[in-house]
Amino acid sequence: MFQSPTHGSLELPQVREKILSFLATEPERKYQLVVGTDSQPHNGSGVDFVTAIVVHRVGTGGIYFWKRVVNKKAYVLRQRMYEEATMSLEMAETVLALLHRDGVTKYDVEIHVDIGKFGDTREMITEIVGMIRGSGYTVKTKPDSYAASKVADRYT
Repeated sequence: MFQSPTHGSLELPQVREKILSFLATEPERKYQLVVGTDSQPHNGSGVDFVTAIVVHRVGTGGIYFWKRVVNKKAYVLRQRMYEEATMSLEMAETVLALLHRDGVTKYDVEIHVDIGKFGDTREMITEIVGMIRGSGYTVKTKPDSYAASKVADRYT
């Protein structure tokens, strides 16, 4: 089940309809379809992973949908970052499968990861960015990774 501040609780087919409806309201505009995941560990009792799908109408805002997955497994930071990247890749593939007949391709999807040049995740940038690029997607890291570090982070 996905959540949206605009549309409430939605199943995946409804998310597709909302995305297509949003794109159809101003078809002449430029859009970015972005997927990002963030996580939050909970004192050894598991990790909340939140994946966001953002449809950004460049220059005038956008809409987003998010989904939470709670994993009871304990993760070290490296495992968590790889799991976030993997969840984003899987969601991007899901979104493409939903929208492929509507003309959306891998070139239209950007993946945002919650890693940056500063902090504990800096050593993983090359590996995780390479994994995502190797899967055929454009990838953004902090501070440009708003789908992960702002939207998904809001719900972890």
